[in-house]
Amino acid sequence: MLTKFVIAFSILALVAAFAGTAPAVAHVTLARPALLSGTALPAGDYRLLIGDGKVTFSIDRKSFDIPAKIETATKKFEITEVAYDDSAPKTSVKEISLGGTKTRLIFN
Repeated sequence: MLTKFVIAFSILALVAAFAGTAPAVAHVTLARPALLSGTALPAGDYRLLIGDGKVTFSIDRKSFDIPAKIETATKKFEITEVAYDDSAPKTSVKEISLGGTKTRLIFN
């Protein structure tokens, strides 16, 4: 009985691990201060926690919840790229492609 439970739990854990398309945690560096969906973030190295429809940016014990559209590309991105938009008075981030994954984060 116990071995059936262990096998079933192991299979369930493997399915859960491969079910998500977006990595749960990532890291990105903002080279300059920027707006993300109306939230001003200073330049620096951020830890990203990717959730359902939002990304939490964490730096120096501060966290910022930013709404985002999470897309899956057809092939993996080679490097992490941050696409800035300098057309407005303040620099904003349009999207972040996460290197080593197929995940792209798009911000309004």
